[in-house]
Amino acid sequence: MGDTTVLPKWIKRLLPAVLLLAAPTVGAETPAQAGCRAMAQRVAAYSGSGPVFLRSFEKPEVLAPLDEPALATTAFTYDNALAAIALVSCGKVAEAERIGEALRLAATSDRHWRDGRLRNAYRAGPVESMPLPPGWYDKAAGRWAEDPHQVGTSTGNVAWAALALLTLHEATGKAPYRDAAAGAMLWVVNATRDPSGPGGFAGGFHGFEPAPDRLGWKSTEHNLDAAAALDWLARSTGEARWREPAREARAFLDAMWDAKGESGRFLIGTLPDGRTKATERSGLDAQLWPILGIADAPAGWRRALEHAERAHGVSGGYDFNDDRDGLWVEGTAQAALSWRAAGDGKRAGALLAELARHVSPHGLLFATREPRITTGLALGPASTNADFFYYRHPHLGATAWAVLAAQGWNPFTGKRL
Repeated sequence: MGDTTVLPKWIKRLLPAVLLLAAPTVGAETPAQAGCRAMAQRVAAYSGSGPVFLRSFEKPEVLAPLDEPALATTAFTYDNALAAIALVSCGKVAEAERIGEALRLAATSDRHWRDGRLRNAYRAGPVESMPLPPGWYDKAAGRWAEDPHQVGTSTGNVAWAALALLTLHEATGKAPYRDAAAGAMLWVVNATRDPSGPGGFAGGFHGFEPAPDRLGWKSTEHNLDAAAALDWLARSTGEARWREPAREARAFLDAMWDAKGESGRFLIGTLPDGRTKATERSGLDAQLWPILGIADAPAGWRRALEHAERAHGVSGGYDFNDDRDGLWVEGTAQAALSWRAAGDGKRAGALLAELARHVSPHGLLFATREPRITTGLALGPASTNADFFYYRHPHLGATAWAVLAAQGWNPFTGKRL
């Protein structure tokens, strides 16, 4: 930007937080202590008690916006939902509520939609009334730009927002949180339900209003998220309307279970037609989350943890995909919680010890151990290759999962293991 450029108000609002967080304060803390403190500190950086979204990624060396404009001030819905749940597990309910209120506003007031959906990302910082998607000024084009994935809606992200809102409802007894969760999951049921093939729920929508592209593929992870949120709503409300869609999401998981091979594994989902099973790649979260998210998960599903060890295991932890090109900190934390749920405290403890090596100077955990790791995934339908990467940046989502693993808190149920 030139000297005459006026910073947008939403960037100016971030500057006090950057300055407040500039001095390192981490001592000899565990990852859980460092993570709880760091997330609470980032909430408190915005004065008052109003709703806030937290930035997902930070620079490793200084707390300033990243050079990548699409991530500079981006608060991913999934990361913020995780942060709210993790803060509740830390006993920091007031801080969690500030994020939760931002999620509630996102589900109930959008610049275009009025159907309960949340977008994949929002602008980090205080939320005054209507959360807005992140974006940046494109000098070359001479216009404001937004990312088509960030303005879109993924089924799994909506379900995670619902899980966070249900966690806060249980922690506070405040009905608006549960009402917003119900509205979000009603959108999932109405907009993404697909009885064809293995049934379940499709991926969501990509791109800009008023006519984003429908994502026809179905994800094991997304259906697990939906099953957990729908089942929680059925328990919390006593309403029968949630039981059948919860059963359909669970049936999709059963259809994705592949008992062949050395142990057994979950397929990642379907191809874009929503019917054909995707068998080429392995996804770490698809192996780890089912034993956490499904209360009556068959004992045989625990064999997927052994598949994760073989297909995703790297020195000290786990990779996102099965090319094993580096350690994914968030996934390693997920594995620690899953092994803990499976009753293997030794493996969980070793993974938690590894996580302690990846706490950044300002408390958030790095997203990766290596400078960059692949995921094997594309950022959107228009991508011509697998262009979604993780970098060694301090990451809100990785931090929240590390806290949950250390606390033994199951985000799919709102209970300690």
